[in-house]
Amino acid sequence: MPTRTVVVGSASGLHARPAALFVAAAAKQPVPVTIRTGEKKAVPARSMLSVLSLGAKKGTEVTLEADGDGAEAAVDALAALLERDLDAEDG
Repeated sequence: MPTRTVVVGSASGLHARPAALFVAAAAKQPVPVTIRTGEKKAVPARSMLSVLSLGAKKGTEVTLEADGDGAEAAVDALAALLERDLDAEDG
């Protein structure tokens, strides 16, 4: 099961626009992906409410996990997205 731990790069953390972009990207993945902070219970990355409930701020370490065909690419793509400052980007 591929796992990636990354640091949230967006200035506002996983809130508002960055969370919406992340959830939309997770929904496009071929496999379900989970996200968690620390030792908390993992939540579905495709769920906006679940992602917001993590309370991940800029600099927070989050862990992504997925299983199945395409899981490695899915966690890689979502990890790369989380590391960027989505607040500062257009589009």
